[in-house]
Amino acid sequence: MNDLSKDVNHQAASTSEEERDVTEWTVSAENARERIDKYITESWEEDISRSQVQLWISGGHVTVNGAPVKANYKLSEGDKVSIVVPEAEVTDLIPENIPLEVVYEDSDVIVINKPRGMVVHPAAGHPSGTLVNALMYHCKDLSGINGEIRPGIVHRIDKDTSGLIMVAKNDASHASLAAQLKEHSVTRRYIAVVHGNLSHDKGTVDAPIGRDPHDRKLYTVTEKNSKKSVTHFTVMERFGECTLLELQLETGRTHQIRVHMKFIGHPLVGDPVYGRSKGITMNGQALHAAVLGFIHPTTGEYKEFSRPIPEDMEEVLLALRSR
Repeated sequence: MNDLSKDVNHQAASTSEEERDVTEWTVSAENARERIDKYITESWEEDISRSQVQLWISGGHVTVNGAPVKANYKLSEGDKVSIVVPEAEVTDLIPENIPLEVVYEDSDVIVINKPRGMVVHPAAGHPSGTLVNALMYHCKDLSGINGEIRPGIVHRIDKDTSGLIMVAKNDASHASLAAQLKEHSVTRRYIAVVHGNLSHDKGTVDAPIGRDPHDRKLYTVTEKNSKKSVTHFTVMERFGECTLLELQLETGRTHQIRVHMKFIGHPLVGDPVYGRSKGITMNGQALHAAVLGFIHPTTGEYKEFSRPIPEDMEEVLLALRSR
């Protein structure tokens, strides 16, 4: 697989104003002559607007081979593109008294069972009512590595995915948990209901994921501007038209399970983006982050937590079993 030499350096432990997170790419031949603002927009792992990228460029936060450039700069093969993302400035992010199911909490980390429908952090279209707003009310102390807009957030799960998420309460814990995620040592097991009847009881989907070239808001299996993505699955129960799966993430790409299941022809039930409308449906994808395990940042003890699937997924299973 051609990984386009996109060696991304996420220096998650940087905490000072001078040492912010740096993201870097080495430009491949197939991206030569492409405008730098377009390249960054399509390469950025999260959804980001081209106008935001242009603001970073005009603000001097983007360099090519160590020198600032303009947004219309045309890339050359071998160019070293670096971005030092400025701290987010958020003036209206306020604590909100939103109920949270706290699974575990100490002075270093908090584990939440996030309900389906809750956005993890404020973004366009979701300025409030997020997990971050609720955490700010509940905790008072969260790590600052990810800036004001994402205090404490080490990893995410999609708005319409339920389940376990860990949040750092100080910078040292954040750095430790982020390093474990990068090393793929965090245990993350999901329960999902997918369309169709899988032919194998166990299997692995090893297929790189990147931006969909036809719609930059979506992700797809592709060799272009992609990252290695691995998902392991085990069949738990078969219903003929649908299958109940346990899935374990080896990597943690955006929409990974949703994209991989679509790729093998078994999209998630209820998935409004990567799924299908026929048959059993639900409000949001039938995906639950059921098990989360990590090494505690301070004690070094392995901790693992689990939560059963939510009521709406139980109802789907009851409907399938009664057919």
